[in-house]
Amino acid sequence: MTEIWQQPLTLPNGATLKNRIMMAPMTTYSSETNGDASDQEIAYYARRAKSGIGAVITACAYIQPQGAGFIYSIGAESDDRLPSLKRIASAIKDNGSTAILQIFHAGRQSNSRVLNGGTPVSASAVAYPRDGAETPRELTSDEIEETIRAFGEATRRAIEAGFDGVEIHGANTYLIHQFFSPHSNRRDDKWGQDRAAFSLAVTAEVKRVVAELATDNFIIGYRFSPEENTNPGFTIEEKLQLIDKLADENLDYLHISLGQFFDASYSDEEGTSRIEHFAKVINGRTPLVGVGSLNTKQEIDQAASSGYAELFAIGRSIVTDPEWYPKLVDGQEDLLLTEIDPTNQDALDIPDQLWEKILSVTGWFPVKQSTDKR
Repeated sequence: MTEIWQQPLTLPNGATLKNRIMMAPMTTYSSETNGDASDQEIAYYARRAKSGIGAVITACAYIQPQGAGFIYSIGAESDDRLPSLKRIASAIKDNGSTAILQIFHAGRQSNSRVLNGGTPVSASAVAYPRDGAETPRELTSDEIEETIRAFGEATRRAIEAGFDGVEIHGANTYLIHQFFSPHSNRRDDKWGQDRAAFSLAVTAEVKRVVAELATDNFIIGYRFSPEENTNPGFTIEEKLQLIDKLADENLDYLHISLGQFFDASYSDEEGTSRIEHFAKVINGRTPLVGVGSLNTKQEIDQAASSGYAELFAIGRSIVTDPEWYPKLVDGQEDLLLTEIDPTNQDALDIPDQLWEKILSVTGWFPVKQSTDKR
């Protein structure tokens, strides 16, 4: 019997994914300094698309120069990036997977080093609550409108570059998230009185551009964080209200950002999982993408059998083991990589900067210890 996560899924717009496994958007830190994809990055995406997964969601691509969140990240802020974006889309599509460009603005999560001396911007001039965070400049009303249009322009570039869709990044404390948060949004204009307004305006602009320029089966997804642990922060109840509205926007999927698939809400004493809350509110109106430490067949089977999600995004396992999907499908789970061999970078097609992160960040994957006693 074919597991449900191996089966095709037709999205609301008619586009069909050949299976329900997506590569989660994972930052590679590997582009050129101008935002063009590097040769290593192209090889990285091509290798993972070739493995047979249904879709590849790229690392976040910034939609304005001041929206870059990292050095060496993908740019979608200028028509100068079109050749690069075409290379990424082709690398994914030519190897059999659906290509989705994640578009974002880092807002106050950027810094003057990334912005070449510029000041990061946000909904309000409030720094993120961590040591060393820079205080952003509050966006003017005109700049907010320009930023909304920039999401539309990045979508146009994705269409012209040949991508099959875009994912609006409204999660993980970046600018769209910042407008929804009472910690970072202290405005008293329409963008502060209704903290959901910016999320909905960006979504409307992306939909407008797609309706005008794309084919009927161009995919629009939206990624969101379920709640916030800053003080003050938005609650799961507030986010449920926004997602209820977005579920009526005829999007092709909503993508929850979780560390563990069955994580419980901070505020739920009964321990109900966050994804269950959102699945109930969405109620089948649009597919929900679940994510969070789905590394083994047992874990994916358990997530799929819950009925909470129709799609499943896999991050670290696909990054560190490009053949993760076919190994699971072929019943070769015993061949999955369980530790990183520091000498194996080239065999895995992992770019230099990302490889350094994998080896240095605790918790990514166990690193094989050298037995060389010389």
